[in-house]
Amino acid sequence: MARPALEVADIFRRHGPAWRIANAGHVSLGQLKVMSAIESCRTAALGGHVARCEDCSHTVIAYNSCRNRHCPKCQGAAAREWLAAREAELLAVPYYHVVFTLPARIADIAYQNKAVIYDLLFKVSAETLLTIAADPKHLGARIGITSVLHTWGSALTHHPHVHMIVPGGGISSDGSRWVSCRPGFFLPVRVLSRLFRRLFLQRLIAAHQQLAFFGNHARLAHPQAFAAYLAPLRKAEWVVYSKRPFGGPEAVLAYLSRYTHRVAISNSRLVALDHNGVTFKWKDYRIEGHERYKRMTLATDEFIRRFLVHVLPLGFHRIRHYGLFASASRADNLAQARQLLAAPAPQRRSDDAQATAPDEPRTLSHPCPCCGGRMLIIESFERGCSPRFHPAASCSIDTS
Repeated sequence: MARPALEVADIFRRHGPAWRIANAGHVSLGQLKVMSAIESCRTAALGGHVARCEDCSHTVIAYNSCRNRHCPKCQGAAAREWLAAREAELLAVPYYHVVFTLPARIADIAYQNKAVIYDLLFKVSAETLLTIAADPKHLGARIGITSVLHTWGSALTHHPHVHMIVPGGGISSDGSRWVSCRPGFFLPVRVLSRLFRRLFLQRLIAAHQQLAFFGNHARLAHPQAFAAYLAPLRKAEWVVYSKRPFGGPEAVLAYLSRYTHRVAISNSRLVALDHNGVTFKWKDYRIEGHERYKRMTLATDEFIRRFLVHVLPLGFHRIRHYGLFASASRADNLAQARQLLAAPAPQRRSDDAQATAPDEPRTLSHPCPCCGGRMLIIESFERGCSPRFHPAASCSIDTS
């Protein structure tokens, strides 16, 4: 795959040092580590290996990935590994896409309290969906949820929301049958929105002592001021929506591959870096049709700030599973669901093509760009070191 003309790494390498100095004391250690990882990704700083085609002797240097979950270049391999596991868990039923979004007033304080409020968003949205699905007036079943956190809008603004992928049905409360939802309709979004609003405000007020407030929000440290700040949200409509079902299991996987390991902005959306700043493509969802596709230019320091807004707290899980898909009982629940659906377990694709016998040379996963032959790894080198073998002409490739 050809390297994009401009990458987030290029922006960080050129402007990161000055930005760090200008913002010293206002950048978290986690954000600094993300910047450093992206700057070093697939460079000699992380080491790598040299590969040579066994047919035409074409030689390339392949530098190692940083594997940071916020790096635009490192999510492809992670997504493939994750999807291989999820493929074996798909049920032969329609799947629905449900989205829960935090109101702007809560998003404003979430930036200063990411771990607490993002965790609430996960737990309360899942509880809402599980509660309404279990209600006999609606579905009357135990359902499974895969939930993915996104914190950004298309323009890199702070916009916390969770995407949920949910099978169109669940196991009855007595475990005797599979209960399917109505064709093309999962659960009423107005009912979901009202319960989500009530539960979230309850839990947020209960968590007030765990929150920190700075700047314009410093006054919210007082419980009465905090309650007054939240009061308008009790009557506002909270955004919850459910999309039409996917076309089939393959469509579910295709969707997950795009959403689960996405970062705030992909390198493919970057257009230019010049004296005006960073220009990138974005989508204005308020407009229908082709006119929604636009370009935006931000000052370089503002682009870096917006990118780093979306760095998650260390150890925070942005993909979670609930209900039937909860880790502790997932295997048993899936087996029970397939039995009730009279459906066999899907066969996981074989990885034989990538398997390497102990006595065989290590190879790259992609063929020679010149002749299509097998690329054999002839040398590995450590971080900060240079390889002994070099291509005849300057040539290097990226590894996933």
